[in-house]
Amino acid sequence: MERAFYKKLIDNNKAWVEAKLAADPEFFEKLSKGQEPPLLWIGCADSRVPANEIIGAQPGEVFVHRNIANMVVHSDMNMLSVLDYAVNVLKVRHVIVCGHYECGGVKAAMGNQSFGLIDNWVRHIKDVYRFHFDELDSIENEQQRFDRFVELNVVEQVYDLAKTSIVQAAWRSGQSLHLHGWVYGVGSGIIKDLNVNITNNSELEERYQLKF
Repeated sequence: MERAFYKKLIDNNKAWVEAKLAADPEFFEKLSKGQEPPLLWIGCADSRVPANEIIGAQPGEVFVHRNIANMVVHSDMNMLSVLDYAVNVLKVRHVIVCGHYECGGVKAAMGNQSFGLIDNWVRHIKDVYRFHFDELDSIENEQQRFDRFVELNVVEQVYDLAKTSIVQAAWRSGQSLHLHGWVYGVGSGIIKDLNVNITNNSELEERYQLKF
């Protein structure tokens, strides 16, 4: 059974290659010459949220970083390395933080159950709840509170992205860089634009505006 599943993955790849070449015989040759994606996507590792597919993007159009609950943690060298490469080498023009409803990481942050090592990561999500405690705790319906927590988590990550020295240095140099926050509905397939769009550091509190 496991071997059959594994073999199917390889067979699917071959079929995908054949389909791409049938549509464009030079498809992979052009991809091999480099990438110039206009977008960095910071999303959740959830298997139900495939970045390229839900926005109709082709290979080469989206640079992607994924982790549990689409977090922008200022000490996460993995995320910072991806961000630095995207902004300073690829010169992306847009960075989208995309969360999703029914996010397991956000759900875990609403409770106190221990899941092991991941508890240390979930603590960052719990901090978001603390920042918005009054609003979230005033929502009596648990599902609505969960959904709103997902949204507020995305908003906080967009602002945390704007606070990084990488993004602020890009703005300082005059680079066009736009940050956005979205939430994807796994039950509908629809993306909700949260209308949190940041294009320069003047939109941050003064204490976060770095001087270069």
